[in-house]
Amino acid sequence: MKIFESLREHDYEQVIYCYDKASGLKAIIAIHDTTLGPALGGTRMWKYKNEEEALEDVLRLARGMTYKNAAAGLNIGGGKAVIIGDPQKDKSESLFRAFGRYVESLHGRYITAEDVGTTEEDMNYIHMETDFVTGTSSGGVGDPSPVTALGIYHGMKAAAKEAFGTDNLQGKTIAVQGVGQVAYHLCSYLYKEEADLIVTDINEAAVNRAVKDFNAQAVAPDEIYDVECDIYSPCALGGTLNDETIEKLKAKVVAGSANNQLRESRHGNYLFEKGIVYAPDYVINSGGVINVADELQGYDRDRVMKKVESIYSILENVFEISRKKNIPTSVAADHLAEQRIHALRSSSKQFLPNNKHILR
Repeated sequence: MKIFESLREHDYEQVIYCYDKASGLKAIIAIHDTTLGPALGGTRMWKYKNEEEALEDVLRLARGMTYKNAAAGLNIGGGKAVIIGDPQKDKSESLFRAFGRYVESLHGRYITAEDVGTTEEDMNYIHMETDFVTGTSSGGVGDPSPVTALGIYHGMKAAAKEAFGTDNLQGKTIAVQGVGQVAYHLCSYLYKEEADLIVTDINEAAVNRAVKDFNAQAVAPDEIYDVECDIYSPCALGGTLNDETIEKLKAKVVAGSANNQLRESRHGNYLFEKGIVYAPDYVINSGGVINVADELQGYDRDRVMKKVESIYSILENVFEISRKKNIPTSVAADHLAEQRIHALRSSSKQFLPNNKHILR
C-alpha cells in the first residue's frame, strides 16, 4: 500500500504507529477528520495477517467513524485504532497502559473507546494513563452493546416501514449473522416483538445461547445468505455484502450492526437495483458512539435514549433522499454526512488541544 496516496484519496489527517517492546504493543491510530471536533472511535484488537491489512482496516474504520458521527449529529470527528494481536492470548495491563500513553500524547485529538476484541476492563487500563477514553467502569457508562442494539432495533423498524409499509416486526423472519454482544441484545428486542429468528455464528456457544433464549433456528455460517427471510441482519465483521452474497439474498431489508457491510461501495448500488432496502451501517449502528460520546459532556441517560431513538427519523430522511433522487441509500447517507461536514469546514479547522470545541 502506498500510504500517502491512501491518505490523500480520502483526506486523512494523521496516522500514528505505536510500538512498545516491553509489552509487545503494535498498534495504529488513524485520525480521519476533526472538522466537527476531536476524533472519537474505538480500539479494535484483532489477529491481522500482516501490518498492511491492519492499516487498511484502521483507515477504513476511521473514515467510517467520521461519517457515523456526522450523520448522528454529534460534534466529534472520526478516528479509530487497531491493536495487532490475539485478544484471547495477547492482552495484558502493560500493553493497554502503553497504548494509553500514546493516546495521551495526542492531547485529546483522539478519544478512544471499546470495540471488537476489547472490553471495559481494557478501557480501565487505558484510563490509568489518559482521560481521553470512554466506556470505562470508573465514571464511564461501561459496555455500550445494549444501547447500540437498541439503535439497531429502531433503525430496523424504520427500514421495515420503508419496505413493508409498517414498522411492526411481529411475524417477520429475521436472519441474524453473528450473535455477539450487540446482536444478542438485538435478538432480545426482536424476540419480545415476536419476530422469528434465524441465527448463525462461528461461535457455537453463542448460537446455542440464542437458540435457547430466543427460540431461534440455527444454520451454518455459509447458509445464512440463502435462507427465506424478510430481513437480513449482518452483525459480524464487515464486507459480507458482495456480488455473490447479494445475489443469494431473499430479504427485502438489510439492517444490522456490522461496520463496513458493503465489500465495495458499488454494492450499495447493487442492493438498490435489486429493490432491497439497505439501512446504511454507520447510521443504524451509531447508538454505541452516541452513548459513549455523551460522557464527554456529563452522561445523561434520558438525553442518550432520545438521541438513539432519533436513528429512526434519520433513516427516514435517508430513505426519502434515496427515493427523491433515485440514488442508493448508501449514497444518500453519505450526502447527509458530507453536507454537515462541509457546512462547518469553512468556519472550522482541524481540532487541536487549544481549540475550544463545545460538545453538545
